[in-house]
Amino acid sequence: MRFTKMHGIGNDYVYVDCVRNPVPADPAALSRAISDRHFGVGADGLILICKSERADARMRMFNADGSESEMCGNGLRCVAKYVYDHGIARKPKLAIETGRGVLTVALEVKNDTVSRATVNMGEPILEAARIPTTLPGNPPVNAPLSVAGTRFEATCVSMGNPHAVLYVGDEFFRPGERDPVADYGSKIERAAEFPRRTNVHFVKVHSPNEVTMRTWERGSGITLACGTGACAVCVAGVLTGRTNRKLLSHLPGGDLELNWSEADNCVYKTGPAVEVFTGDWPA
Repeated sequence: MRFTKMHGIGNDYVYVDCVRNPVPADPAALSRAISDRHFGVGADGLILICKSERADARMRMFNADGSESEMCGNGLRCVAKYVYDHGIARKPKLAIETGRGVLTVALEVKNDTVSRATVNMGEPILEAARIPTTLPGNPPVNAPLSVAGTRFEATCVSMGNPHAVLYVGDEFFRPGERDPVADYGSKIERAAEFPRRTNVHFVKVHSPNEVTMRTWERGSGITLACGTGACAVCVAGVLTGRTNRKLLSHLPGGDLELNWSEADNCVYKTGPAVEVFTGDWPA
């Protein structure tokens, strides 16, 4: 099976062209095996690029633990790059079908290859039942959340997948022997308040236009970046009055530019997409 390794600011996935090749028989098992960083290719998960009846391509995303997720914003930019660079559809703006619906991606092309892309991530979902979470509020804003004897305030948003945003202190960004993102992220992901589990983001605000964030990703653990999570952080900043609608987010793997547009209520995310290498996985 031919695969391509790609990443968006360090959020790395193995991509398989299922437009031209068969869909793997067991994508969940394949994701667990191929994502292993010691015995596999090494990735945050597996993304299948498939045919679509209503878009230029369809994206299916599997986490490193084999669970299928609705969306990955960094992965979506890479899907668009693959679709353009590999000739599936040569358009300056692509439509990609996801678990969130059909999303549009505007491409920045240099030397006939995509270098960056801006994704219309759609409108944030703010009703608690649809996020889903049992925390109070529509949406829950600064809702109390107790985990392992520690009280947090969580602001919850869905970008087609669930996110919990927590504003925290420096210790989450300069961990010592123990990393609080790992300690608390794994527990919050599976807390009873999140019936479909959740992605967890720990955020430090520098100014109304700039934040730093770290992510515990549902099904994958600590990752270098999370595109939908950065969008959720942008929305949460507005909802809590901490940041503006246009936001620069620093993630461990790089920076993303966000804009929660007042014109159409959609969140726009701009960032790079990089192809690393291709290879063959034994059948």
